[in-house]
Amino acid sequence: MTHAAHAPGGLPRTRAALRDSGHVHRSTAAEVRENLLARMASGQPRFPGVHGFDDTVLPQLERALLAGHDVVLLGERGQGKTRLIRTVAGLLDEWSPTVAGCPVNDHPYAPACPSCVRRSAEEGDGLAVAWRHRDERYGEKLATPDTGTAELIGDVDPARLAEGRSLGDPETVHFGLLPRANRGVFCVNELPDLPARAQVALFNVLEERDLQVRGYTLRLPLDLLLVASANPEDYTSRGRIVTPLKDRFGAQVRTHYPPDLEHELALIRQEADLPEGTTVPSHLVEAVARFTRLVRASNRVDHRSGVSVRFSVAAAETVAASALRRAAIVGEDVPVARVCDLTGVAEPLLGKVEFETGAEGREASILETLLRRAVAETFRARLGEADLEPLSDRFSGGGTVETGDLVSSAELLRRVGAVPGLAGLIERAAPEEADGPPTPGLAAAVVEFALEGLYLERRLSKDTAPDGGVYRF
Repeated sequence: MTHAAHAPGGLPRTRAALRDSGHVHRSTAAEVRENLLARMASGQPRFPGVHGFDDTVLPQLERALLAGHDVVLLGERGQGKTRLIRTVAGLLDEWSPTVAGCPVNDHPYAPACPSCVRRSAEEGDGLAVAWRHRDERYGEKLATPDTGTAELIGDVDPARLAEGRSLGDPETVHFGLLPRANRGVFCVNELPDLPARAQVALFNVLEERDLQVRGYTLRLPLDLLLVASANPEDYTSRGRIVTPLKDRFGAQVRTHYPPDLEHELALIRQEADLPEGTTVPSHLVEAVARFTRLVRASNRVDHRSGVSVRFSVAAAETVAASALRRAAIVGEDVPVARVCDLTGVAEPLLGKVEFETGAEGREASILETLLRRAVAETFRARLGEADLEPLSDRFSGGGTVETGDLVSSAELLRRVGAVPGLAGLIERAAPEEADGPPTPGLAAAVVEFALEGLYLERRLSKDTAPDGGVYRF
């Protein structure tokens, strides 16, 4: 069901009533500009759900939108280009009038398509008005090499010819995606993958704001905001944006990955779809975020391809899934992720990383090494100043503790025994989850994190195994 079914009941339903209401027709660019300025003045969020772009990308995009420019966003994969584009549609009016039944969403004051021009002449100010929600005014197309001009612009509809209409009748045209996005925002993802012929078809849309269909004498003044995304590497690999098309975009904005750890963490928390009831403590989320940033900075990884934010999101979801698996097998009521759940992360993520040529055959070991570094950095940041002597003394007499992804939280705590100052360790390692009495799952997660940190700091030894390990002095 579309938003149109829920349009407020008091809205005008004819052109005459629309005029009497005082409604003013604005272009899409003017509509976006005025709503953006209003949000700036009121301090409202302009691009909700977008992190890390406040001082770099967003000011450039805002200038482009205020200027009424079409925009191409350039950036490596997984930098949030599509998410950012989708938020632009939120700058449209919540409800917008259109000629009822119009295939290209003409404004009732300015009918342009052949059928609306005819109806306007016949019905006058009794012309029926429908209302579209801003969500319906956003269109999106993932460019592929088989995308044709007919799909984007339109073609002759054989069914209408079969009805007896003449070949020259403009009402025989079936409009494509762009005309149907008239008076809205349209996104072309991965623009360089669009065939050159289809890119050429966009020339008139961007410059003259009209379209041509198979030589028809049809001038349809389009009123839309076109925003495209592209990977800079696509200029020389899979495809390229033809030069005249690049020139027709009013602005080019360069995106980037999250600039710091806090923004990386915010994106993981926002995007990760964790199983209901499963907890991934904050120290493990930070380890995943640090892991992503280390992979992104590694000289073993192809920087031209980049490492998507989807990498960290998938890692967090895999960690949560490991905890859920353990809970189902050993009978835990509340699944809580632990360090042992990180061991299964590297292998599934190999497909998300492009490595440099010299890394063949060592891809998994490279990720595992970087993951250990991420855990060590997180340990130093969260527990580096904590007094862990009571815990390490537990092993000084030759004691050992075996852990693994199928060892329950209660069993791990039993094997470790009493840990003096455990509440303080939980407060340091996982402050976001430390409200109230610590659960066995959270306590076990922090204890295992401390043990792993002591091992990585070479204050304990560890006999590693595929599903866990044995800590010893």
